[in-house]
Amino acid sequence: MNAKATESAQGYVPDTRNDAVLVYVNGEFFPRDQARVSVFDSGFALGDGVWEGLRLMKDRLISLDAHMDRLLEGARSIALDIGMSRDEIVKAIRLTLERNGMTDGAHIRLMVTRGVKKTPNQDPRFALGPATVVIVAEYKSPKPETRARGLSLLTSAFRTSTPDVFDLRLNSHSRLNLIQALIQAINAGCDEALMLDPRGFVASCNSTNFFIVRGREIWTSSGLYNFKGITQQKVVDVWRADGQLARECDFTLAQVYSADEAFVTGTLGGVTPVTRIDGRVIGGGKPGPVTARAGELYLRAVLAS
Repeated sequence: MNAKATESAQGYVPDTRNDAVLVYVNGEFFPRDQARVSVFDSGFALGDGVWEGLRLMKDRLISLDAHMDRLLEGARSIALDIGMSRDEIVKAIRLTLERNGMTDGAHIRLMVTRGVKKTPNQDPRFALGPATVVIVAEYKSPKPETRARGLSLLTSAFRTSTPDVFDLRLNSHSRLNLIQALIQAINAGCDEALMLDPRGFVASCNSTNFFIVRGREIWTSSGLYNFKGITQQKVVDVWRADGQLARECDFTLAQVYSADEAFVTGTLGGVTPVTRIDGRVIGGGKPGPVTARAGELYLRAVLAS
């Protein structure tokens, strides 16, 4: 890969406390260098599983109910029996935070797979027993320099998929198409990939949802061919509650290039400005006031809920 210095929409400030975190694996806790799953695990062998990323801020698990809804819906859609109730999953998350002494500035990755299989094949009937449940909690704070500079995006040749091919609303462990798009962006010296849908309209980035600003309006994809982010929806909701117009619609690269501002949304970074796309400067080439306002409204809302 290209060695050009880039940032990541998922980048964070290094924290040495993460060296000592305890990882939850099927009801037990292990130091991070001892946390293991089998090579016959469905997630390792086939990407057969679902996951959620959650953020802890000021002792609050942000949008917890929405994340649990998505996890359980995804598990049902692939006939995966987690073997834990909703309350038990939440209790395990909180116990992981408690065991690590975390009350603020943490990111939690909850991963569930179909479990260990008799042999590494696609057939779910070869699963031997209960699901594998892993919870990794780490101290992660978005890099302030990334927010100050803004991200640079590259429009990837890899498209998002239709639901009949691969439904991106399913938060599955299978992410290869999105990783391929990101590799293209990294090799071009950019931070994240912007992806089009099969019709050529703007869909999302490889790991975040994408917005443009036109005047005081914010526009984001209709979501027909990409993942629908929880942070994305919260930003739309708070913008509308503030009396402003948020559109969930189809738009083109030409409209992106002529936008006043752009930003991405995600669980870890919240609202992160975008200042360059395909080598073109967006707006004034620096984070703009509408993006800043959207970020303020989002933070205020999630910390008050």
